[in-house]
Amino acid sequence: MSDPLVKICGLSTPETLRAAIDAGADFAGFVFFEKSPRHLGLEAARRLGPIAQGRIRKVALTVDADDAALDAIVAALAPDYLQLHGAETPARVKEVKTRYGLPLIKAIGVAARNDVETAGDYEGVADIILFDAKPAPGAAVPGGAGVSFDWDLLRGVTAKDWMLSGGLDSENVAEAIRRSGARAVDVSSGVERERGVKDAEKIAAFVSATRLS
Repeated sequence: MSDPLVKICGLSTPETLRAAIDAGADFAGFVFFEKSPRHLGLEAARRLGPIAQGRIRKVALTVDADDAALDAIVAALAPDYLQLHGAETPARVKEVKTRYGLPLIKAIGVAARNDVETAGDYEGVADIILFDAKPAPGAAVPGGAGVSFDWDLLRGVTAKDWMLSGGLDSENVAEAIRRSGARAVDVSSGVERERGVKDAEKIAAFVSATRLS
């Protein structure tokens, strides 16, 4: 069985992007959401895109973005994937996929088993389902809060390709993979030294711990 895939999300500097590449991560996530402490402006995206090009898969994360915003992001970053992390309906996901012709990751917030089951609504539309901890009611940001959920809820997930996120770090990722059966993991706050600031050593430790799981 191949090693689990790793996505490092919320990268915002050349140094931490290179750290993710050097550690052997598979995906680099860039957040385009102004309420997030990891928000990346378009100019920064234009600088980081060439560093990642051909070395790691670029993922542009958005939250209920309209077509104009997505047009600007795609032009600036030239992403390999789009990640929709808001309340996008299956119909909206299909619209975005058709418009850009890019593979799509759709985030699903999980607190209970019925949340996991909603992933079925996106089968055949999203290329990858990302199961993340469900945000608290009224939360300003839908992810990246360092909160996990019951990984056992994901046992038996039928989605063809899916990814686990939410509260992961180098200390718990092996257990999370064992309990959930995940073959791909996504981390953001778990590789930070402070909120929104990535740490190169933590990135390397997380990738290493995932490969050894």
